[in-house]
Amino acid sequence: MMPSDTNLAYIAGLFDGEGSIQYKQYMRKRSHNKKAYPTWSIRMEMAMTDQSILRWVHEVLGVGTVGEKRYKTPYTVGWKKQWRWRCQFRDAFYVSCALFPYAHVKMEGIQKIIDHYTERKLKIMNNKVVSLDKYRELHEFRMTFFHGLGMFCLVCFNITGYCYCIFYSKSFRKER
Repeated sequence: MMPSDTNLAYIAGLFDGEGSIQYKQYMRKRSHNKKAYPTWSIRMEMAMTDQSILRWVHEVLGVGTVGEKRYKTPYTVGWKKQWRWRCQFRDAFYVSCALFPYAHVKMEGIQKIIDHYTERKLKIMNNKVVSLDKYRELHEFRMTFFHGLGMFCLVCFNITGYCYCIFYSKSFRKER
């Protein structure tokens, strides 16, 4: 089921204040290869001392993980324990799409994640390749029209609520 507008707005406010976005490409050498290859790091995270809020965020969004944030330096002894919610890659794309209408401070990073996943691939709808502008226009219409139903995929707009997209999240799966 889709999160409510109120919950998404609240999470966007929390994320604007407490969250961070990592969107970068770097060269990574793996142990089995001699050559370094470009690797993307796309991650969204929020850290705070109140674990219950982060568990609620995880429950509402249906993606990511919540765990204790560990420190590697000795001067942090005695600090209050921090908890961290984080998601990466296509889960970050889902969260970015959900928070986009409500975010302010982190809008630039959210836009980079959305552009990364939407502009890199041609959109195919009804066996036709469409322009990105037409796709966004249709996306906005369908978001408005079907938002109350909560039974469609944000990527392929499968209205039955059960799709086989590459970007498949359990939050989109809903039996009729």
